[in-house]
Amino acid sequence: MNSAPYVGRFAPSPTGLLHFGSLVAAVASWLDARAAGGRWLVRMEDLDRPRCEPGAADAILRQLDAYGLYRDGPVLYQSQRDDAYAAALDALKAHGAVYPCACTRSQLAQAPRNIEGEIVYPGTCRNGLRVGAIARAWRVRVPDSSTHFHDRIHGDLEQNLARDVGDFIVKRADGLFAYQLAVVVDDTFQGITHVVRGADLLWNTPRQKVLQALLGLPTPVYAHVPLIVNAAGQKLSKQTLAPVLPETGQGAILAQALATLGHPPPPELSGTGPAQLLAWAVTHWQIENVPLHHALAKPAP
Repeated sequence: MNSAPYVGRFAPSPTGLLHFGSLVAAVASWLDARAAGGRWLVRMEDLDRPRCEPGAADAILRQLDAYGLYRDGPVLYQSQRDDAYAAALDALKAHGAVYPCACTRSQLAQAPRNIEGEIVYPGTCRNGLRVGAIARAWRVRVPDSSTHFHDRIHGDLEQNLARDVGDFIVKRADGLFAYQLAVVVDDTFQGITHVVRGADLLWNTPRQKVLQALLGLPTPVYAHVPLIVNAAGQKLSKQTLAPVLPETGQGAILAQALATLGHPPPPELSGTGPAQLLAWAVTHWQIENVPLHHALAKPAP
């Protein structure tokens, strides 16, 4: 476990407003920080500028405040951090840890896919670009060995990146830096010691551990909370038309989130607001009680 003073974070993407699944992840990270007497920061993952909705970042901050999830410092915006990511990419280049890639999506359409549905990069450009090819992106050379990591909810896990992912992108063909690079750079910059996030990001952890090792960065302690799914079994998201968090009745919605995380509030707190519910939850928080399985979204009360 990391012995530094606890610093946690919530990192939404402002491609839309928060929904119930987002709230569950935010509540878990906030409670874990508060229960440890630590700090809780917010980072806007607005790297993908074309997909970000105007005004969504400010609206998300208002939503967090409305649910009592107050932050402990200024918000970090990834869209303002290109210089830091460029410096990290330069360091990877200097160590020969990355290489240019000319592959297009259409060229990779027939490549195998992993259990998550992602393309496993076949290493087409690993030994150099073919004659006449133009570099489009930058990829990391991943080791052909297992990357081990411990998750506070899921236990000890491992993944062979060469087999299950392949060399992954750190700078995209459109010139934008990739999430995997930005997240490890920013976690270090913000002093993050503990990451509590949704289980959809569980298998990003080995990629991030590899980058942390290559860049000489510390590895936070990880925990991945269950996803919230709709009746069709799909993760709640903008793509699956997840409803935005209600602007009223925050206490009832928050109580649902706590129950989903294995911490149902006692009956005497029924009808209370976020402040009372969160005060109770901080004193009772045990991450061991968080379930592994996905939870079905319930209609708003």
